[in-house]
Amino acid sequence: MTRRVHFLTLGCPKNQVDSEVMLGVLARRGHEIVLDPALADVLVVNTCSFITPAKEESIEAILDMARVKAGRTGRRLVVAGCLAQRYADQLRTALPEVDVFIGTGDLLRIADAVEAPLAEGPVVYRGAHHVLPARELATRVRTGAWWTAYLKVSEGCDHRCSFCIIPRIRGRHESRPLTDLIEEAARLAGEGVVELNLIAQDLTAYGRDRRDGSSLAVLLRALAARVPQARWLRLLYAYPASVTEELLEVMATEAAVCHYLDMPLQHISDRMLRAMRRERNGAVIRRLIERIRAAVPGIALRSSFIVGFPGEREEDVAELCGFLEEAELDHVGVFRYSREEGTSAAGLADQVPERLKAERRARVMEVQACVAARRAAAWVGRLTEVLVEGVDERGGLVGRTASQAPEIDGMVRLRGPATPGDLVEARLTGAAIYDLEGEIVPAAVDTSPSGL
Repeated sequence: MTRRVHFLTLGCPKNQVDSEVMLGVLARRGHEIVLDPALADVLVVNTCSFITPAKEESIEAILDMARVKAGRTGRRLVVAGCLAQRYADQLRTALPEVDVFIGTGDLLRIADAVEAPLAEGPVVYRGAHHVLPARELATRVRTGAWWTAYLKVSEGCDHRCSFCIIPRIRGRHESRPLTDLIEEAARLAGEGVVELNLIAQDLTAYGRDRRDGSSLAVLLRALAARVPQARWLRLLYAYPASVTEELLEVMATEAAVCHYLDMPLQHISDRMLRAMRRERNGAVIRRLIERIRAAVPGIALRSSFIVGFPGEREEDVAELCGFLEEAELDHVGVFRYSREEGTSAAGLADQVPERLKAERRARVMEVQACVAARRAAAWVGRLTEVLVEGVDERGGLVGRTASQAPEIDGMVRLRGPATPGDLVEARLTGAAIYDLEGEIVPAAVDTSPSGL
């Protein structure tokens, strides 16, 4: 019996890919995907539980869907993803409205969750930590804009950062075969995708476990050569210690690879880095940034930092602020430390009060806002390629440069004619703190005899 299914996806782009994989499984089984939850027979919430605010958002979304479920007899509510993997045992009692919990390692069983007769009480599918489907990933049902897509290259993480729960949810790092990734990228490009954003829990570890010569650099060269329709290849979630010379050489020489690197650093204080189990010290990070900028001139760097980690002092925050002034990173996210059970940091002494975490985050973001404004102003007058994405609230076109990742960075407000999905040349004419303004440059007309 076919059913109408509504999906709500929370969390990161990796979760978005998981939802698209599940939608592909359901579509192949003949189920109908609906955008309006009121029309659905089955309501699915793909959850996140990385930090406390994400867990709270997931619970609220589940309760919202439970209210929709109550509006008609016979509806089914399915909770998938990280929250189900991590807390299904507790949630079976706390959320009796949920019919099925499906963990991160059983996403391909989504059709069972939708179709199978329900036993008395919730059903839990929770096997392995993650799944690396081949054909299923390549035939996922995409939910975002047609011109941009995420390409998940691996799952899991082998690092043991003291604040992070991801290895306990997603398990050990495992890379997808290079041939599978090329096949999926070619399929996406055939659908019109011009920007591929490579994602993983640890992107720079790609290929390390396969022992067949695969690496992120090898993958990028293969994508650039064999999927030329993908004009932009972007790297998200790179672990700093694994940024190799080979990778930087590929970024510098392959035209399709964006001069952009998302590389979470978390802190700069030696004390904090040791407590977080991150880089050896701040000097290593400073040398790494110098090496990256020397190898890839003009590269845009994004990073994220945590404030309020247990034991953090005022001098640590001051050092972080000074580092941001000095390093002049293009894009920065600052997060308040979240005390997560199951992590080693949860048991540390000297937990920082929430009020102080919020004050420190605001202070660090204020410093970065000044840096971002300077970096943005330096773009004024340049001619650059822009990917047109749509219309803003004022009715004007908006897009992104290759130095702006989807959803997390700023945008370019454009003047001139274009259509979403177009790659256009634009002269940048203005800048705010995070956003730019530009004017589309008309394409040159070929008046030679061969062009007539």
